[in-house]
Amino acid sequence: MATFVKAQAASITATLVDFTMTIVLKEVFGCWYLLASVLGTISGGVVNFLMNRSWVFKAKSRKIHFQALRYILVWVGNLILVSGGVFLLTHFAGYSYVVSKATVSLAVGVFYNYVLQKRFVFK
Repeated sequence: MATFVKAQAASITATLVDFTMTIVLKEVFGCWYLLASVLGTISGGVVNFLMNRSWVFKAKSRKIHFQALRYILVWVGNLILVSGGVFLLTHFAGYSYVVSKATVSLAVGVFYNYVLQKRFVFK
């Protein structure tokens, strides 16, 4: 249970980085919402990997390049799921990009990211 709580704390931190980047790129720099979302997801992914490796799963003794490769595989799935979900909810359902991103990111974080990071990336 402690691992799950720490993983959620790392996820919240990464999400703050992700959303800050997304909103700043969209609102300040005028980027297309989907590009801003993708770049935000990349930023959050880097933060999440580093926190998970060193703090959540305490996996610093294992080789980083194998973990990074497995993380990238999982992360690409995350990127596709989040970006696809943001596009669908924003473009077709008419939600704001922030609501779309929050909704999809929460679902993907709990049901996809945590499970695969615990059982595949940082095992």
